[in-house]
Amino acid sequence: MTVPALLSSPPASPVAASYARLAEVFSYLRIEEHAPGALLPRGEGWVGAEALAAGGAELDAFLAWDDEQVLRDYGTRARPDVVASFGLHRYAWPACLLVTVPWFLHRRVPRLPVRNVAFQRTLGRMAVRIEEFACLPDDPAAALPGARVVADEEALRAEVRSSLAEHFEAVLDGFGSRMRRGRRALWGMATDEIVEGLWYVGTLLGEERRATEELDLLMPGTAKPYKPYAGAAGFRELPGAEGSDGAPLTTRDRATCCFFYTLRPEDTCVTCPRTCDADRVRRLTAAA
Repeated sequence: MTVPALLSSPPASPVAASYARLAEVFSYLRIEEHAPGALLPRGEGWVGAEALAAGGAELDAFLAWDDEQVLRDYGTRARPDVVASFGLHRYAWPACLLVTVPWFLHRRVPRLPVRNVAFQRTLGRMAVRIEEFACLPDDPAAALPGARVVADEEALRAEVRSSLAEHFEAVLDGFGSRMRRGRRALWGMATDEIVEGLWYVGTLLGEERRATEELDLLMPGTAKPYKPYAGAAGFRELPGAEGSDGAPLTTRDRATCCFFYTLRPEDTCVTCPRTCDADRVRRLTAAA
């Protein structure tokens, strides 16, 4: 199957500058914009988000990559639900950035239903069609086609939550049948991907503090739950290790577990609820 020729960003794209800035600090991901109505890439490793959401043969092929990777790297087979969890993470983490990075950098929130997103995992590329976006009243982009002006910052945060919920409502339907998790746990995974992706990129941009503050407002959790999400950004600070510069270390507790411990029980994520604070301080200090 042939792949359509790559197109340049549509004229006056409201998110092109955001995606270009992301590529500058995170070279492992490239986002291509295609004009409304244009075909997104297919074949040669590309898969549409709509196909993943359908939960059929293309999702099977997508997850086969994760199954083979686990066997190659760890010398063992993972449970099918663990493979599906890994596959969801590897799609969801970059997919969340399609929405959160333009919001964080330029206060613009694209609406991205699954029909408008494609993913090439081995090359680290995503293709999108931006047909509609939300922005604030004083944004020059408010005059562009597809702009929808909202009143204030809280209304714009609601647009972030709504855009991502629309996208992941479909995606979780596809992956959910392969995962031994209820709906609340699936939405906890989505919450974690939203928070940890932008937290990481915010750190690369030199704006970790602002990223954590904004994410706490976006995902306040039980203090003000926003359905269908489960869990909170939930950032907290740990005291620096003795002998270090004493600067506090930022951490959070994930709403869900990625199941990596089923492959290596001794090797948990630094934000995993299984990881104690003393171990977090040690590992974060070593990383710094």
